[in-house]
Amino acid sequence: MRVVGLMSGTSVDGIDAALIEIAGEPGRVVWHLRAFLTVPWAGERRARIQDAMIHGDPAGLCRLHADLGEWFADAVREVCTVAGLPLAELDLIGSHGQTIWHEPPGASGVLARRGATLQLGDPATIAERTGVPVVSDFRTRDMAAAGQGAPLVPWADRHLYAAGHARALLNIGGMANVTHVPPAGSDEPLLAFDTGPGNALIDGAAERASGGRLRYDADGGRARTGRVDPAVLEALLRHPFFAQEPPKSTGREVFGRGYLDELVREHPALDPAAGETAGRDLVATLTALTARTIAQALARWVLPRGAGEVVVTGGGARNPWLVELIARGVRVPVRTGDEVGIDVDAKEAVAFAALAWAHVCGIPGNVPEATGARGPRVLGSYTPAGAPRAPFSRAAGGT
Repeated sequence: MRVVGLMSGTSVDGIDAALIEIAGEPGRVVWHLRAFLTVPWAGERRARIQDAMIHGDPAGLCRLHADLGEWFADAVREVCTVAGLPLAELDLIGSHGQTIWHEPPGASGVLARRGATLQLGDPATIAERTGVPVVSDFRTRDMAAAGQGAPLVPWADRHLYAAGHARALLNIGGMANVTHVPPAGSDEPLLAFDTGPGNALIDGAAERASGGRLRYDADGGRARTGRVDPAVLEALLRHPFFAQEPPKSTGREVFGRGYLDELVREHPALDPAAGETAGRDLVATLTALTARTIAQALARWVLPRGAGEVVVTGGGARNPWLVELIARGVRVPVRTGDEVGIDVDAKEAVAFAALAWAHVCGIPGNVPEATGARGPRVLGSYTPAGAPRAPFSRAAGGT
């Protein structure tokens, strides 16, 4: 099958679209990446998404849901053009959508409370505009089964990226998540969880320190030349999420703009309004927080299981200073995905293409030991094509 995976993550950088060809069955998946592109969010669109995450009035959310569907459909057409594949020959689209809110089980101080999540990007619009069926809304089935709804990439990590040795696959997007992948062919259970903030706080600090001119700290330049405030860093490391045992997940609801605003209020010496030096120190301190929490999570929960390497993907892999700081905190080689043949930027979009394929094959795509769900579940909801097409033979038990 030819499948496009769509992903717009918590970094709010743009739409990642990956076109893969995939076949096989669990334990013997054969695939390759045919084309990938990122469609950056223009200023106005990015602002609307960020505003929805914070203020989210019903009318605005409704309109954004429809518009995101149009923009995702545009990205599908564009990646097919890059691949030289006529849209009519595309079999399936897997759309993660844009996360607006993600609340894991027990959040808001209620221990027994079930989780809830909201991703926007109308799948009916995508199907109507492309004439291709869409699988979307991947997280909710896992959460209905008492799971975290995240991370959802571990199934793909095992079936697409297992090697001859155990490895830790670390993806640093807005948040950071890690999967311990046993050697290929092993039936050892997976371990996967969110470690905490990835790029979200660093990007927010860089944007604030530059007066809105920059969206991120290019190559870690500001962090490298700033001074880490050790007292502030130690205080930030005491956040209860970092000591929480897996399974666990988080998002901008915890480590987002509100977190950054409170930090600056409590520590005015790091307020970029105080000058260039303060801004660089803010970026440096938050970069150190991301690196330290990742390294500590790896050392505490992942590396004791055995791992020959840590492979870094996502936007954070493009920050050499962040990668270097993580490498200082662990005792195994830390490599970027590009060094081992894994596309740094495409990995998560590829995962949702693979999860869409798993859905139509009736294959459970969650990993209960990673999310805490009651058991395996076929993930996602199916939206038929917008024009007559040969139907899929969907296995019994699909959602």
